[in-house]
Amino acid sequence: MAAPSNPKPTSETSVAAPSHPITEIAAKLGIPADALEPYGRFKAKLPLRLIDPAKVARAKLILVSAVTPTPAGEGKTTTTIGLSDGLTRLGKRAVAVLREPSLGPVFGMKGGATGGGKARVVPHEDINLHFNGDFPAVEKAHNLLAALIDNQLQKKKDNIGLNPLTIRWKRGFDMNDRALRKMVIGLGGSGSGIPREAGFDITAASEVMAILCFSQSYTELKEKLGGIFVGFTHAKKPVYARDINAHGAMAALLKNALLPNLVQTLEGTPAIIHGGPFGNIAQGTNTILATRMGLSLADYAVTEAGFGFDLGGEKFLDLKCRASGLWPDALALVATIRALKYQGGVPVKELLAPNADALKRGFANLEKHIENAKFFGINPVVVVNRFPPDLDAESALLKQLCTSIGVPCVVSDHFGKGGEGAKEAAAALVEAASGPKKTPQYAYELNQSVEDKITALATRIYGAGRVDFTTKARTDLKTIAELGLSGLALCMAKTQYSFSDDAKQLGRPKGFTLTVREIEIAAGAGFLIPIAGEIMRMPGLPEVPSAEHIDIDADGNILGLS
Repeated sequence: MAAPSNPKPTSETSVAAPSHPITEIAAKLGIPADALEPYGRFKAKLPLRLIDPAKVARAKLILVSAVTPTPAGEGKTTTTIGLSDGLTRLGKRAVAVLREPSLGPVFGMKGGATGGGKARVVPHEDINLHFNGDFPAVEKAHNLLAALIDNQLQKKKDNIGLNPLTIRWKRGFDMNDRALRKMVIGLGGSGSGIPREAGFDITAASEVMAILCFSQSYTELKEKLGGIFVGFTHAKKPVYARDINAHGAMAALLKNALLPNLVQTLEGTPAIIHGGPFGNIAQGTNTILATRMGLSLADYAVTEAGFGFDLGGEKFLDLKCRASGLWPDALALVATIRALKYQGGVPVKELLAPNADALKRGFANLEKHIENAKFFGINPVVVVNRFPPDLDAESALLKQLCTSIGVPCVVSDHFGKGGEGAKEAAAALVEAASGPKKTPQYAYELNQSVEDKITALATRIYGAGRVDFTTKARTDLKTIAELGLSGLALCMAKTQYSFSDDAKQLGRPKGFTLTVREIEIAAGAGFLIPIAGEIMRMPGLPEVPSAEHIDIDADGNILGLS
């Protein structure tokens, strides 16, 4: 659920405190108290030795994705939590596996990212603000590399001849701050560095965050950090983080951040929260370690992927699953009445009004996401995240539309009723997850050319007719080939509000031209980032940010944090 348009920072906006000490939550998963690394009474880090490959192979993985969202989001996190509670109420050993919130959205437009209503993870304030230090550690590791790069330019000994005009690494900052996107650094004379253009990326878009999410050991973490591409020498030789001896210290900063975090839902269901990459400019899902940890400790792990299935779902399968060997046993495709009306052309301010015709038009968007899921060999269950104003007649119409194409559809009221309201949806997903493990099927093969991989994504998943590469993108393709990186996977960056690269093309656009304007290199993370449309790695705040409604009282209680 989105934050209220004008919430007041009162005690009524606070979320209930955790009901069980973290040792009791750990005991539900068979974890002894002495195996935990506690962060207070209600949070803990989990040691990597708890991951058991045999248990991972036996447990069921439920992926939660969604239709193309409205600007406020459609409640994937809330649904993931609700389904976990619903499974628990059905007598299943379940765990929710989620991403960590970024302070950018927390203080920006969407507010906190710990669920909503009666489907939440707690302690709410701690998770949203500096949760166990993971985001700060990523930020510090990112900026350590930036500092070492500029220090390399000043070295008199062991100077490798890095050309400052070719440096691609920016600074990192976990806040929406548009003023930091582009800047000139090194002003003030030779003692203050070498003047050059630079800027900031938000921490959730950092390659260090992506690497944290894909690393499964300290050795792999250090190796991937060393593979970060920095730029070229004056002699046009590539420079990586390992060439300036940055990766060891960066990995040291991330020592504790590599360990998954254990918390709980309002109903006491265990929840593992770890890693927080954005879904439109990064891979949009929690760490491989967190997912494997969840599968090791429970019979059902319910996890989410950012934004619509065309972004988060595709990246979960083509990136995370390809890198880890995981594959979902079932897919919950979250839909809302308001999102389908929005895709049917209804303005945001009119979404609460009855409009069956718009719902029917917007169903084309959901239908395309369903087709995409089936392309990957996954038969989805449509889970309708019920909002209080939803009309029963429109929910019934949506169920009828899904039934007409042979897809199960369940209305879930986890926001209003918690796990009890999600039991029917949870049961449908248990049924969908029964049976043998599914064989992975990807949207492209790594040995295809970069152009062919991008075209496969654009035409098969987005519905484009063709792909156009700008002059800058073609130059990037040449650089990628010369570096021997053409075999990397893709992490497409595009708007989350449309299948196309134009946020205004709602519903199910067909035959459009997708324009790739540039391609960034994330060699350490193991992927390339084709950028379609105006996607920024440093978002800005809205006109009325959530930060204006957050406060603290005399007793230290945080107020107004949705």
